[in-house]
Amino acid sequence: MSVIPFTPHDTVTDAATITDGTALGTVLGVWAHPDDEAFLSGGLMAAARDAGHRVVCVTATLGEHGTPDPDEWPPDRLGRVRRHELDASLAVLGVDEHHLLGITDGTCAAMPHDAMVRHLGRVVEAVEPDTIVTFGPDGLTGHEDHQTVSSWVTAARAAVAPRTRLLYATTTEDFVDGWEPARDDFDVFLADGLPVRTPASELAVHLRLDAATLDRKVVALRAQASQMTGLIAAVGERRVRQWWAEEAFVSADAVPATTRTWGTWRVAA
Repeated sequence: MSVIPFTPHDTVTDAATITDGTALGTVLGVWAHPDDEAFLSGGLMAAARDAGHRVVCVTATLGEHGTPDPDEWPPDRLGRVRRHELDASLAVLGVDEHHLLGITDGTCAAMPHDAMVRHLGRVVEAVEPDTIVTFGPDGLTGHEDHQTVSSWVTAARAAVAPRTRLLYATTTEDFVDGWEPARDDFDVFLADGLPVRTPASELAVHLRLDAATLDRKVVALRAQASQMTGLIAAVGERRVRQWWAEEAFVSADAVPATTRTWGTWRVAA
């Protein structure tokens, strides 16, 4: 893993939903925290790597505030642990190109937007991806870091590679139905209207993971033990497998520029 500290092709326009992760070519994923990439694109990354495609993952922060017990897990310690966990997780998926932006967890919105866009634009130019994957404007969960990363990536792609396929991770109607019984116990979706019930007809990419790929994804998730151990203990691995057995994305080009302003959640200082 390397650190890219921040200092102050053509799009394939398929009419049909893509159901094969090997069809996406070189993939650049840009995410806010460790484990975002595994939850939302673990199967996609594994399929692309198995097909011999290049996969590059960029992570904005180490998620060092991602704990309900900061006494046991002070930020410095949790950040170190999550960095090692992410290395192990990506190794399971075959991804060996990973870069950190070195931003403090929970402060993405405080970073200078234009400068971050230029920085990520240089990453896009260096990687020359066929496909970029990230959050949509809602941040998927409503997390402010997620929403901010989405805005950076969207603007960077528009500036330097407007014809490159840009995909926003989303949730399907099936996912929402499966999640609903756990909503009160796991307050993951932090803004009204989330998770989104995206109809299958609106998906640009929809991967239903086979058993072997799902096994691999779950191992990658388990590698991020500081986040996953409690969840799996609480709900069981079977439920986790049901929730994350599919990966769904909409085309950024199909999302109106005037999309609603989502409520956000900010990490407490």
